[in-house]
Amino acid sequence: MKRIGRRLTLHFMYQFIFLSLFIFSILFILLFFLLQYFINEDMKKNLPAGSLDMIVAETVVENGDIILNPKWTEQLKEKNMWLQVINKIGKVVYHINVPAQLPKVYKVDELVQIHEKNRVQSYNIYSRFDTSSGQPLLFILGYDNSGLHTLQEWFQSYGKEGLIRKENVSKLEKEVNALGGYLHVINREGNVVQAIGAVKKKEMYHPLDIISIKSEPGRYETNVATYHNDKSGFIWLLHTPKKQEDLLEQSFLPKAIINLIIFSVSVLAMTVCFSIWHGFRYGHPLLLFLGWFERMEKGEYDVVLTKEDQKKLFRKNRKLRFRYQLYKEVIDAFYKMAEKLAVSEQERSRLERAKEEWMTGISHDLRTPLSTIQGYGQLLESGQYEWSDEELQEVGKTIREKGNYMLALVEDFSLVFRLKNGQLPFSMEKVELNELVRRTVLKYVNDMTVQHVHLSYEGEEQAMIIEANPKWFQRMLDNLIYNAIKHNPPGTKIIVMTKKERGYATIVVEDNGKGMDEETKNKLFERYYRGTNTDDKTEGVGLGMSIAKAIAEVHQGKIKVETSIGRGTKLLLTFPYK
Repeated sequence: MKRIGRRLTLHFMYQFIFLSLFIFSILFILLFFLLQYFINEDMKKNLPAGSLDMIVAETVVENGDIILNPKWTEQLKEKNMWLQVINKIGKVVYHINVPAQLPKVYKVDELVQIHEKNRVQSYNIYSRFDTSSGQPLLFILGYDNSGLHTLQEWFQSYGKEGLIRKENVSKLEKEVNALGGYLHVINREGNVVQAIGAVKKKEMYHPLDIISIKSEPGRYETNVATYHNDKSGFIWLLHTPKKQEDLLEQSFLPKAIINLIIFSVSVLAMTVCFSIWHGFRYGHPLLLFLGWFERMEKGEYDVVLTKEDQKKLFRKNRKLRFRYQLYKEVIDAFYKMAEKLAVSEQERSRLERAKEEWMTGISHDLRTPLSTIQGYGQLLESGQYEWSDEELQEVGKTIREKGNYMLALVEDFSLVFRLKNGQLPFSMEKVELNELVRRTVLKYVNDMTVQHVHLSYEGEEQAMIIEANPKWFQRMLDNLIYNAIKHNPPGTKIIVMTKKERGYATIVVEDNGKGMDEETKNKLFERYYRGTNTDDKTEGVGLGMSIAKAIAEVHQGKIKVETSIGRGTKLLLTFPYK
């Protein structure tokens, strides 16, 4: 089996390894572009704050020197932005595209004002504080918000009490149209009270719209500048068109996605063709096996392959054809399975015969006491005899004993059925094993009917607690001890011991009696087995030991037997203990 496993593994490995590499490459490339896409989208929503986060994440500090990807220098210059990195003492230790008028050293009050107002002189800024390099650094990304300056100039030139003066509307509209945008003036409630330019209809702004415009400018189709006049409460919003590209948007992304789709479709087509070839290549032998399964279903275990199938599989020299050599061990296994199934069929027939013999035994066991009861009943019913009190007592005793015997048989039949089908209710409780076994043995020691054997008990000094059902656990012990008493000659010594071994509670029932042969030992726990010694007058139907084993298994226990002719028998039961 290991050989065919290795062969199958190697056979399919080299065929699928190329395809696996293709699929892995596709997944890797797709994951890369998806990650890049989501990063770009997130940065576009928060531009330029998103770009500052990327700058901070990509910055490396080695021996006090700050190293940044050169792409940022080009991109910041392209967007007319600048960057300063300030150390713990307020000194600028790194800068990109910084205007000449900005300081190279900041005082404490200057940095506090910058952080609170998000402005440095006439520039809007975003700042990030970072300690990941082991030393505190402040990153400042600044840009010139021309829209804000324009709004401030318009408010001063054309506004009055927060609104656009009517006589300046036409002049302001020309300037707005020159920018290609539109202007909204909204009141404290967010309603648009004035609109100028190529206006996109919007009746009002919700309270969080303004916050969103400032926090996530990338979400909007236009660049939005806002100016709020505290005295009047009016807000001016200038919308101007955006440029075609964003700061980090890659120009090759759309083309790469198209190429990825084409590549994926090509690989998918190759995979489909490869799968169809594999279906024909390896599926045909399975049809032969399927035919054997159908014959097996009909009970034709000896016909593994028909003559036509054999012609397809074998050459004239009885060697497998090349295409079927991969399945050599499988075909051999089919022949071996056929042999085993034939043996199983014979075993089933044997069990059927054993069942018939058991039914005959049951009939005999029930017929004997019934004949006695029926005979005494007829004698009593006929009235032909006069019975003394002693004779009537003897008749009644005999009828009672035979009735009890039959009742015990019926109860055993019922118990076997319920154990087999899991219908016996078992309510478990904590039981001290030493005391339970000791009381059981004492019961037999005090029984006058079993004085022909010598019973003794040896217990573990330390208490052993197990989960058990006392009633059925007692029944199991009774069956084992009674079996040792019943099937051994007078004078036999029977020792029942309890001990703890390797985390398990163990019960040992050992005798020095006549022992059992190998066949009896192997079938001791089978239902209805009575043993091979036909000289014994054995009562019952051979259910006692099988019942004991079933009860032990319900208690998560195991039972095994050690015996040989003339050397006695030892039964060992192990149970998990708490």
